[in-house]
Amino acid sequence: MRKYWLLLVTVVCCGLLHAQTKTVTVVRAGKLIDTDNGKVLDNQLILIENDTIRAVGSNIAIPKNATVIDLSKATVMPGLIDCHTHVTSQPGGDYYADIFRKTPIDAAITAHIYAKRTLEAGFTTIRDVGSAAFVDVALRNAINNGDIPGPRMLCATLFIGSTGSHGDLNGFSPFLDSKFPKEMSGIANGVDEIRKQVRYNIKYGADVIKFGASAGVLSEEESVGAPQFTQEEMNALVDEAKLWGKKACAHAHGTVAIKMAVKAGVASIEHGSLVDEEGIELMKQHGTYLVADIYDDDYILSEYSKMGYPDKIINKERMVGRLQRENFAKAVKAGVKIAFGTDAGVYPHGWNGKQFFYMVKYGLTPMQAIQSATSSAADLLGWKDKVGSIVPGKMADLVAVTADPLQNITVLENVQFVMKGGVVYKNTLASK
Repeated sequence: MRKYWLLLVTVVCCGLLHAQTKTVTVVRAGKLIDTDNGKVLDNQLILIENDTIRAVGSNIAIPKNATVIDLSKATVMPGLIDCHTHVTSQPGGDYYADIFRKTPIDAAITAHIYAKRTLEAGFTTIRDVGSAAFVDVALRNAINNGDIPGPRMLCATLFIGSTGSHGDLNGFSPFLDSKFPKEMSGIANGVDEIRKQVRYNIKYGADVIKFGASAGVLSEEESVGAPQFTQEEMNALVDEAKLWGKKACAHAHGTVAIKMAVKAGVASIEHGSLVDEEGIELMKQHGTYLVADIYDDDYILSEYSKMGYPDKIINKERMVGRLQRENFAKAVKAGVKIAFGTDAGVYPHGWNGKQFFYMVKYGLTPMQAIQSATSSAADLLGWKDKVGSIVPGKMADLVAVTADPLQNITVLENVQFVMKGGVVYKNTLASK
């Protein structure tokens, strides 16, 4: 009997402790962007308990114990989502040193810096689509544990590529050993190896599977867009990912490779630079998202020669950049689903918001551009029940700016208020 009462007291005390730690916050929003419906609501109150939105409306009673955050002179929207980042690294200023003198330990040492910059730029969720040696998984776990600040992360872990592909080490002596064991290189050929590689990635923490359907720009294989897996191999990769409840996304610049990846059933095409009308129609039929990094061209052409990148890489970018933007405009006009993705890491982390201007320039309305980085992005990630709009039951991820982004989308390059999971990580509006 005595043990029973001790147990009962312990349970009651734990319940009281839990009740005492509940935090209640109310955010006053002068304007609130309803990303689910593409509307702007005036004078809204957002009631938050701990990390979750509990109520939204203009006539909500403010609890006596609530902390009130006054954003009545600001426009409030959901935390932004970047569906294509490489948050564990960025170019260090020397092409060959980055390849041969650095290890994944270097990436691990600095990854938290880039995660913090990304969060403070207003991006409370990211899909990170390729990282060496599972550094992304360690970063995600540290963020989830509250050890360091950073965005919510879905991790692709190792980029899966074929021998000699965009994902392989090309242009150098065959006597140079790989930095990694075979499985950790991400290189796989043939259906059986590819299925094994997908399982290996998932075993060690992958939330999504990323593979190279085509050649690429920032590597030394010759082609930008040639297919680098067979249709059978792509089909097997996507099928294996689905067996484990994971989506697959395809790095694909080339016209043929884009169509092959769409037919295989990928959730999104990354880059999509040389997509043609047939590819656009296929993407519409399959409901495939386009995640196009259409800011990158400016930074690569401005800075990469200074970092020692070979001319053949810079020339590939000159060929691809303009076409990517023109084809993005065609896809938008045709009604292809668009999700926001920047390839941040190709350029400095924290600059993610610079892409909004180009998305509007090449065909999206400001509201559509915001939706691409909120409700549409959440749909692509499979997290529509968690993030992407300000509604009861979702995570309390909010950003705010004083100016109206629907009138000037570039204000999202300098987000002034950031809340993730009910915790404020940035607020430069407090003194205004």
